[in-house]
Amino acid sequence: MRFRHPDGSVVHLAYGTNVLPAQDVDGIVAQASGLGDRLRAHLDVDRVGLGMWLPATAAYRLIADPGDLERLRKSLDHHGVEVVTVNAFPHADFQGEVVKKAVYHPAWSEPERLRYTLAAAQVLAALLPDDVDRGTISTLPLGWRAPWLVDRQHAAERHLAQLAEGLSTIAGETGRAVRVGLEPEPGCAVETVDEAVARLAGVDRDWIGVCLDLCHLAVGFDTAAAALERLDEAGLAVVKAQPAAALVVDDPGDAATRSALAAYAEDRFLHQVRQETGGRLTGRDDLPDALDGPRSLRTGRPWRVHFHVPVHADPAPPLRSSRDELRASLAALVGGPRARVHHLEVETYTWSVLPGGGPADDDAFAAVLAAELAWVRAELVDLGLTAL
Repeated sequence: MRFRHPDGSVVHLAYGTNVLPAQDVDGIVAQASGLGDRLRAHLDVDRVGLGMWLPATAAYRLIADPGDLERLRKSLDHHGVEVVTVNAFPHADFQGEVVKKAVYHPAWSEPERLRYTLAAAQVLAALLPDDVDRGTISTLPLGWRAPWLVDRQHAAERHLAQLAEGLSTIAGETGRAVRVGLEPEPGCAVETVDEAVARLAGVDRDWIGVCLDLCHLAVGFDTAAAALERLDEAGLAVVKAQPAAALVVDDPGDAATRSALAAYAEDRFLHQVRQETGGRLTGRDDLPDALDGPRSLRTGRPWRVHFHVPVHADPAPPLRSSRDELRASLAALVGGPRARVHHLEVETYTWSVLPGGGPADDDAFAAVLAAELAWVRAELVDLGLTAL
């Protein structure tokens, strides 16, 4: 979906397809058609945005086979789907039985991460709508923090420099500019905006910036308004933002709260936990470790959990979501006199592991995704944007 900001620019809203298990080109084509049609029907719109997740094998296939790429583009056009942003964070099977720390491989210290990201950029440049000349890609925040030694940082810096060169080449060949945003995430070499400023100091700012995941921001007890100040000072742009909500635990020592929270301790994804004490973050790398591990997390202060919960619906009490923080972040990003970001991608990839199970069928699944998009749409309209 598209919106006109009061500054005259267009803001795009999409739903990230890493919530779905499409692993090859045929699956991505089917996903674009089936999900696109259902979302358009639920939202009563002519055009819907998808933030396409491209597994590496599909990205390589698409750039090697112009026929497949054209087939995908035609399917998108036919079903009223537009793609202006790609999620190139997960390299492989993101909806596998166990993902956990595997999602952080390959890291930016490895050449395969560079190869994959440039392939995704080539695909995106080819899929952009005819009236859009700028695309964005989100990627992992360098890698997992341990061991992130000096040699890995230097290798990552070399690869990011080569990424900028490759993106410039793609723009020259296609007339389409694709920018990449590294996505700060708890537990990673770039966990916070401050770490993004420090570790990305030497990147080419014309092509590389940050992707602000608003769930991750809330887990770190940060705000978009404060983050923008620090990023502006460093000259780093927000190239993409992901409206997402974290799980908030006000009293982690309460028995009923712990019982409710245990239902979110599942085996597929990593759910980092953070608490703030005197301006300092402490935590554990996964929810089961925080609850019952040998070094369980102290319970005297609220917890924030990296579990993407639906943006439009509350978790069962006594738990709640960071929806209030999400609203404030959206206001900071697009509610001012100028839009600070133009690509928004809702990314609740955890529907399949929510307590009680995910939606029963494809239409029910599309209905809940559409409900999240509708909630963000209403927020954007309240902030003064006009649906196009």
